[in-house]
Amino acid sequence: MARVQIETPQAWLFRARLAVRVSDVNYGGHLGNDRVLGLAHEARVIWLSSLGLSEKDVGGVGLIMADAALVFRAEAFLGDELDVDLGVTEVRRSGFELVYRLTRVSDAAEIAVVKTGMVCFDYAARKVARVPESFARLLGSQA
Repeated sequence: MARVQIETPQAWLFRARLAVRVSDVNYGGHLGNDRVLGLAHEARVIWLSSLGLSEKDVGGVGLIMADAALVFRAEAFLGDELDVDLGVTEVRRSGFELVYRLTRVSDAAEIAVVKTGMVCFDYAARKVARVPESFARLLGSQA
């Protein structure tokens, strides 16, 4: 079986610290795969908010997730504090790739790496839109 490979960015743009909550733990007693994506989403929202932006407005357009992938490295448990580093690996005309690295604070164990393919979306027109220049600059690119 081929394993998913996620390219990590050369530099991380942002770090959020999140705790594993009881609702994040599955029947196996550890952080569930669906909740890893939820933690990535939460880190993305916190990052955008720190820039004065939101998923509904990154410079006149919103964001929509086109795809996601995750690779587990270790288990995380209820109460674990995780640093979620966020970075960009690719910016295109209408979208970009965000990568998230989840690391347990107590022992620096890498828990998971997540990638989300984000697309700029005009919610009023219900269509894909170009990455706004101002947002592209924040991503470190001229899309």
